[in-house]
Amino acid sequence: MLDPKWIRENPDDVRELLKKRSHSFDLDALLDLEARRRAILGLAEDLKASRNEGSRKVGDIKRSGGDASALMEEMRLAGERIKELDAQLAEIEEDVRSKLLMMPNRLDASVPEGRDESDNLEIKKWGAPKEFPFEPKPHWELGEALDIMDFKRGARLSESRFTVLKGHGARVERALINFMLDLHTTRHGYREIMPPLLVNSATMQGTGQLPKFADDQYKCANDDLWLIPTAEVPLTNLHYGEILNESDLPLLYTAYTSCFRREAGSYGRDMKGMLRQHQFDKVELVKLCTPETSYAELDLLLGAAERVLRLLELPYRVVLLSTGDIGNASCKTYDIEVWLPSQNCYREISSCSNCEDFQARRMGTRYRSKDGGRIRFVHTLNGSGIAVGRCLIAIMENCQREDGSIVIPEALRPYVGGLDRIAV
Repeated sequence: MLDPKWIRENPDDVRELLKKRSHSFDLDALLDLEARRRAILGLAEDLKASRNEGSRKVGDIKRSGGDASALMEEMRLAGERIKELDAQLAEIEEDVRSKLLMMPNRLDASVPEGRDESDNLEIKKWGAPKEFPFEPKPHWELGEALDIMDFKRGARLSESRFTVLKGHGARVERALINFMLDLHTTRHGYREIMPPLLVNSATMQGTGQLPKFADDQYKCANDDLWLIPTAEVPLTNLHYGEILNESDLPLLYTAYTSCFRREAGSYGRDMKGMLRQHQFDKVELVKLCTPETSYAELDLLLGAAERVLRLLELPYRVVLLSTGDIGNASCKTYDIEVWLPSQNCYREISSCSNCEDFQARRMGTRYRSKDGGRIRFVHTLNGSGIAVGRCLIAIMENCQREDGSIVIPEALRPYVGGLDRIAV
């Protein structure tokens, strides 16, 4: 959520922001509400001050033996009017907050302008895509031939976009989870968390999934509970409503969870295989820090996610998302895209974002600074460290052999009992 004061004082900047993001938010309606709110607030405050002064005069009149009944009636009527104004004010403030919750975040000056993902800026590449002496197969063909992926039974148990992993498929998925958690906790300084997979509406609102993206989420019919779309949601909300101490920052959290997304409107894309699933595994990285350090922390977060792919020897590139592709809650986002031979292109496997104080304002998460106890909003960052299922796909496709077998990356072998390849 943006600072309402900044919006009031910089309407032209807000209009430019909405234009860059191609966002249809009605700023004029919000500014009109804000003007009404301030007018009613001023009137209510004047009436309260007048009532306080009248109450003092009533006391003086009574002490002097005079008749204060007329003034008391005036104060009673003022009190009723104040109640009416307070009720109007509460209604308008709720309307203002509802509109603020639908606004996108500000953009860092380094974010390139663009209409969509085609305008993202490539920052760097690591590793060279392998040239195969044969036609590389897509992961779904490899998985079915090796009997480690079962798409038909996944659809029968649930619906399309659900998969059953079997045997070495399940084992390598589990190995990747442990490999990533060990790396981030022992080498990158993150504290492991095992959060709930079901969270309430306030938690979903805190990180920006609600109300704007409600249609993309799974909700329990009889409870105020939602299946998490990413561990970012519970991890970032761990300190909802709290005031932290600057000396405790930055806070670094990591978690493995299954994630659940309906992705309404995405049908027709990546229908085959495991690339786009309604349930998927991910190791998440979250940071809470001071505003002065957040962009340095973003670089470190990106490096931690990159290291996973480097250790697994998977070619990838890093792109800086344009204004037309960046997420609603992010000020700046780097995507890491891994090379998939079957598609002859790079596909997203991690997204690393700095949300500055956008989520912290929604959550009420602040910190007390060392110098004089000033209270400020924290900055929040998040990134995939990394998407486990997509990592499994990348290993299968990049490490396949002509006979249909898959070589296990050396860094992962200790997590699979020394297994060096999956073969029929």
